[in-house]
Amino acid sequence: MIGNKQLITIKGTRDGLTLYIDDTCSYQKLLSELSDVLSTRKMDQDEPMIRVTIQLGNRYLHKSQQEELREIITSKNKLVVQSIESNVITKEEALAWKQESDIKVISKIVRSGQVIEVQGDMLLIGDVNPGGKISASGNIFVLGSLRGIAHAGIYGDRESVIVAAYMMPNQLRIADSISRAPDQESEGVHMECAYFNTQDSKIIIDRLQALSQKRPDLDGFERRMLNG
Repeated sequence: MIGNKQLITIKGTRDGLTLYIDDTCSYQKLLSELSDVLSTRKMDQDEPMIRVTIQLGNRYLHKSQQEELREIITSKNKLVVQSIESNVITKEEALAWKQESDIKVISKIVRSGQVIEVQGDMLLIGDVNPGGKISASGNIFVLGSLRGIAHAGIYGDRESVIVAAYMMPNQLRIADSISRAPDQESEGVHMECAYFNTQDSKIIIDRLQALSQKRPDLDGFERRMLNG
C-alpha cells in the first residue's frame, strides 16, 4: 500500500551516510518522515562527525528547501550534510552548464597586448605571441606556438590543463598556481602539456602523452556532466 511506502532509505558507505529520498511524495510529507527517521537513530557522543549525502532522485528543491533539509539533519548531533544531489536542474543551470562544457574554437593570432578569455575550454588555432594572454575557466589547447601567457581554470579548477603544439610561454597559470618562464634561453618544446601536481603543489610541464595517465577522464564528455 502507498501509505506504508518507505520514503527515506539510509545506507552506510565508507564516506558516511547516504539518504535516498522518494521523489513522488509531497515535500511536507518528506520533512515529516525525515524527522521521524532521524529521531529513531541513536547517536553516541563519542562518535566522530558523520557526513551525509542526500540523493533527491527526480525531485528539484529550491535553495530555501535545501537549507530546511540541512537544518533538520544537522540538528541531530554528529550529522553534517556533505552534498545534496538531484537528477533535475533549472533551465538557467542547464544553460550555465552548457556554457562551461562547450569548447570555444578561436582561429587567430593573439598579439602582444591582446587578451582573450572564455567560459569552458578554449581551442586556439593560431599562436600566442609574447605579451599576449589567453585564459579559460576550463582547459586550453593551442594548435600553434604558445609564447605569451596562458591561464587555465581561472575560477579555481586545478584539474584544468594547458596543451600547446609549441610550448615556450612567458607564464603559465592553472587556477591560483603560477609557473614562470625559464631564466635561460631555450629552444622550446613541441607538443607538451602543463597540469597542476597536487603532491608537489606546483605546475608540471610534461610530454603530451602523459595526459592519458595524469588526466584519464579528460576525453570523457561525462566529466562535464558530473562536475559541471
